[in-house]
Amino acid sequence: MKSPVLEVDPKRYARLLACKLPAVIRTQEENKRLIAELEELDARDEELTPEEREYSELLTVLIEAFEDAHYPLEGSTPASRLQSLMEAHGLRQRDLLGVFGSRGIASEVVGGKRAISKAQAKSLAALFHVPADLFL
Repeated sequence: MKSPVLEVDPKRYARLLACKLPAVIRTQEENKRLIAELEELDARDEELTPEEREYSELLTVLIEAFEDAHYPLEGSTPASRLQSLMEAHGLRQRDLLGVFGSRGIASEVVGGKRAISKAQAKSLAALFHVPADLFL
């Protein structure tokens, strides 16, 4: 069940932004740093303040914009998109066992021999902070 939407306090949000200084991502290092920060926020999902939730959404937009510009996905397949994201995040097939459940399935999916299920697409979307349709 989703938690109720709480109103963002502009002053608190301004203080958070002043502390974090979010900006357009221009380098891979900045992207990795903000992904790590977003992952920390995601790990505390239930505990986040409304201002932190808003900041998390802002980080998602910044990361997606950078990755869309630097990792074009046109003409690709779900398997090649997965491979690109794995490479960009430094992951191997074994790192996805929690998503696929077995080495065999992970190998078949990453190799493009097996389609990605809707449930797997949702898990991958959460892992990589991208829309699930990238994998369908």
